[in-house]
Amino acid sequence: MVCTDLRRGRDLDRCSLSVPAGGRLLLVSDPDSSASTLLRLLAGLSRADHGRIRIAGSSDPGSAGWGRRVTYLGPHPGLHTWMTPLEALRLAADLINLAPADRGRRIERAAAWARIPPAALAQPMSRGGVALQQRTGLVAALIGDPEVVLLDEPLRALDSDERRRLLRLPGRRRTVLLASRYPASEVGLAAHVVYLSAGRVELIAPVAELEAAGLSLSHRGIEALAAMRAAGAGPRRQAPRTA
Repeated sequence: MVCTDLRRGRDLDRCSLSVPAGGRLLLVSDPDSSASTLLRLLAGLSRADHGRIRIAGSSDPGSAGWGRRVTYLGPHPGLHTWMTPLEALRLAADLINLAPADRGRRIERAAAWARIPPAALAQPMSRGGVALQQRTGLVAALIGDPEVVLLDEPLRALDSDERRRLLRLPGRRRTVLLASRYPASEVGLAAHVVYLSAGRVELIAPVAELEAAGLSLSHRGIEALAAMRAAGAGPRRQAPRTA
């Protein structure tokens, strides 16, 4: 995934980022909206005023390009709460043209992984509250086994342990970008942190570098590491390749 010189309103100004396949990145930004805007651009939900995006070897965000290989989940699942989780998951499977037999197997496995009780699958999501809606939204986003997963403050209605369990998405070659206003709550979910300031990438660093410098995974710690990098060799713009 490569985005070059992206600009969008006041949120992004010549933002450039390169992420290798299998990368797990935590996005932290000042202002907070910059990370959200970047994810929406990468998901094809918004258009950049300037710049280029290339994902999975393609610059085409349509279904013939990378559209089917990328999924996005924001803070609100965007599901009709009068639907049952089963109806929502069947609709998600139908939208990507899964064969009926494959659809049933994937839904069953995904619902079990997300710990959606069988009884809850057949009841309107309004009865299960926001937590059930967010679980269902995550499963719907993953039903097509996407290569790139873009997450913007997801699953906040779940308790912290369950949220971290679900966000440790399986798949060695799956690329995950997670935007968060609360980086301390994302410990263990990403190998690298990306810091955007005034719409530009100011830092890409291993999370372990924060620990080595005696800094916490927090806004203050990330800003301090960016300042240390700027005073030395300067911030790195390229995430290291994964094995």
